[in-house]
Amino acid sequence: MARTICFRLQQFVFLMFLGAIVSYGRPQEPRQDPSYLKFVYNATDMPSEDYYDYIIVGGGTAGCPLAATLSHTFRVLLLERGGVAYGKTNLMTQEGFLATLVDVNPYDSPAQAFTSEDGVPNARGRILGGSSAINAGFYSRADQDFYTKSGVNWDLKLVNESYDWVERAIVFQPELKNWQSAIRDGLLEAGVDPYNGFSLEHLPGTKIGGSTFDSFGRRHSAADLLNYARASNIQVAVYATVERILVASLTAYSGSRQSAIGVVFRDANGRYHHAMVRRHGEVIISAGAIGSPQLLLLSGIGPRPHLSSWGIPVIRHLPYVGQYLYDNPRNGISIVPPAPLEHSLIQVVGITEQGAYVEAASNTVPFASPARSVFIRTPSSPLYLTVATLMEKIVGPLSRGSLRLASMDMRVNPIVRFNYFNNPVDVQRCVNGTRKLADILRSRSMEDFKFRDWFGNRDFRFVGPALPVDATDDEQMVDFCRRTVSTIWHYHGGCVVGKVVDGDYRVMGVNGLRVVDGSTFGISPGTNPQATVMMMGRYVGTKIIRERIRYN
Repeated sequence: MARTICFRLQQFVFLMFLGAIVSYGRPQEPRQDPSYLKFVYNATDMPSEDYYDYIIVGGGTAGCPLAATLSHTFRVLLLERGGVAYGKTNLMTQEGFLATLVDVNPYDSPAQAFTSEDGVPNARGRILGGSSAINAGFYSRADQDFYTKSGVNWDLKLVNESYDWVERAIVFQPELKNWQSAIRDGLLEAGVDPYNGFSLEHLPGTKIGGSTFDSFGRRHSAADLLNYARASNIQVAVYATVERILVASLTAYSGSRQSAIGVVFRDANGRYHHAMVRRHGEVIISAGAIGSPQLLLLSGIGPRPHLSSWGIPVIRHLPYVGQYLYDNPRNGISIVPPAPLEHSLIQVVGITEQGAYVEAASNTVPFASPARSVFIRTPSSPLYLTVATLMEKIVGPLSRGSLRLASMDMRVNPIVRFNYFNNPVDVQRCVNGTRKLADILRSRSMEDFKFRDWFGNRDFRFVGPALPVDATDDEQMVDFCRRTVSTIWHYHGGCVVGKVVDGDYRVMGVNGLRVVDGSTFGISPGTNPQATVMMMGRYVGTKIIRERIRYN
C-alpha cells in the first residue's frame, strides 16, 4: 500500500508543475464579454481572397499586441490556428489550469504537447492568446543583459512605455500566503538579498512579481490586449492554419528579388484561403519558437540541404532557420507538508548572483484509493493532498539545440532537440542553483514543513528525487541536475536576431517579411519571458507605424 501511494504521488509531481493557480490582485467587477469578440471570426467565414496592409500569423503572446497596435493605422488580419479561450472555464479559471494542460490531442486542444529528443515533455499554446492563455501567469520584466545581448538597438523609453501599455490591462499584484511567504523568508535566510518587495522590474535579490490572474482567479492573457484595437481596421480569424508564406519576385516595386506577398491558410473544413498584402504591406510571423521556424521551412526559407531532402523548393537559403534553439532547464524537489497548503504558483522569485533563479509552487491535488474494494467504502467527496515544490532555472542558457521538420503538415510538431547541459557553464549554474535550494531547505522558514518521526527527529517527506545529502559533492550535484532535468516552458530561438532576422526583425533576403516573437531571442529575458514578448509586440508595432509615417 505504501509503495502504491508513493507511486501515485510521483505521478503528481509533473502535473503539480502544471497545477492550478491562485493569483491575487486588485479587486475587479465581474467581467463583461471582451470587446475584441466583435471582430473575431471562424476561418470558415473568411473570404477565399482578400487584401490587407499587415497579415500576422499567430494570435499569441506577441501577435495579439502587435495586431492591436497596427490596427490603429492599418488594415490588419490576425490568423490563429486555435480557438477562443474566453467563456471556457478550464481555460479562464485557475481551477481548470491542470485540465487544460493534460487534456491534449494532436490537432485542436488549447495546449499542444510535444516531447523533445532529449526525452523531456513540453507544451505550446494553440489558442488565441497563445501560451499566455495556458501558462502560470507570472509576470516580470527583462533583465538588462537581455537588451545588451539581444542584437537589437532598443529604444528603452519606448520599451518602458510598451510594458506600461501591457500592464495597465492585464497585470495584478498577488497576495502571498503560507508557502510563498515561507519561500520569501527562506530565500532571504539563504542570502538571496536584498528584499525588493513587489516589483515588475528585474532586481537581484528576492521579490514578489506580478500575475496575469486577478483577485477572482480569472486569467488575463495577450488576447485581452486586442481590446486596445481599432475594431474597424482588424479581423481575427480563428481555426486558421497557415500552410505557407507566398513569396514572389517583385523587382519592379521592391528593388529585391523576393518579397512576401501573402499567405495561404486552411480553415477547419479544409478549404483554402489566400490573404494578400497591399503595396508596402508585410507578412509578420508570430507563431512562437516552434511554429515560426517551422513555417519558414515549409515556405522554402531555410537551410538548402534540409529543404531539398523534403522536396521543398528553396526560396531563400538561410542556414540558421531552426538553429540556435534553447530551453531553460528546470530542476527541483517536491515535498508533502504535514498540513494542507493553499494553491499557488510562482509569485516569489529569488534572483541570485550565481546564474540561477529560484521559484516555488504549491498545489492541492485530488487523491483517491488506488483500487475499489468491497471492504472499503468509497468516500463521497475526494481526498486532497498538498504537494509543495522548490525549483531553480538557470539563466541563458548557453546550450543550444535545433529544430527540423517531421512532416509537411504544419499541424504536426517538428522534431526538437534542446541539448540540455551540453555547455559546462550551464551545468555549473544548475549546481549553484540546486545548492541554493539546499540552503533554503535548511532555513528556519522551512521547519514547519517537516514531519516528526517516532524518535522526535524532523525531516521532509519528498515526492520524487531528493537533493543529494552532501550538497558540496560536485559529482552528485551534477548527476542530480542531469537526472532530474525538466522544462519550465521558456524555450526560445530558432529565428535568432543576426542569424535569421536583422535588428528590425526582417527576414534576411526577403522583403515584406518579419518574425516578431520569442523565436528571435538568443537569450531568455530574465526570470519569465511573457512580459517581454508582449512588450515586444507593442514595441515593434509602434516602430512600424513610425517608420511608415517617415516613409510617406
